[in-house]
Amino acid sequence: MGKNHVTHLVWDWNGTLLHDIDAVISATNASFQEIGLPPITLERYRDLYCVPVPRFYERLLGRLPTDDEWAVMDETFHRHYWALAESAGLAIGARQLLVEWQEAGLTQSLCSLAPHEYLLPLVRTHGIERFFVRVDGRVGQSNTGKAEQMMRHIAALEGVPTRRMVVIGDAVDDAVAARHVGARAVLYTGGSHSRASLEAAGVPVVDTLEEAVREAERMADE
Repeated sequence: MGKNHVTHLVWDWNGTLLHDIDAVISATNASFQEIGLPPITLERYRDLYCVPVPRFYERLLGRLPTDDEWAVMDETFHRHYWALAESAGLAIGARQLLVEWQEAGLTQSLCSLAPHEYLLPLVRTHGIERFFVRVDGRVGQSNTGKAEQMMRHIAALEGVPTRRMVVIGDAVDDAVAARHVGARAVLYTGGSHSRASLEAAGVPVVDTLEEAVREAERMADE
């Protein structure tokens, strides 16, 4: 690897390391039912999903949800999602990739918009907390994107230059957040977005997490 080699991976959680898309669709449809929307398929979800989440609902409703609608949908989604998330498994190959990156003497962290008080116990349940130098979940509102969260996460990773970081996520918002802090990104098709919508972000798009890590390593030689 050259002088600008990648030394740190910033992993997303939902839809990336955690294969939870089935739980997401079930919880989304439960929240839709609360305000009279028809259920959504996985394909349509992936075509339309975006962050901030109210914008996703705007694509479906033709308007932004009212404050009352948002409150109902947000509460319903999270109540159903967290009841289902405990049974979701890690993505194929995720654990081994975390092990190999650490054994190579490189560092990695986890930055998620999942509420921190729910995220940390779930990460511990899967026995992977030890692979990360830092785990950060959301501590504020749930209606914003990841850029500010990523800023806080990066600031806490003292001494790691952003030019040597690669963010691995499943959403266009992960690429936006990476760009916001001066890091690079690789997007994975196993989560919330279709390949076509991910490709609009202008960063590499892959179908497995192993490919994502290989792509991060390839970036080291650019």
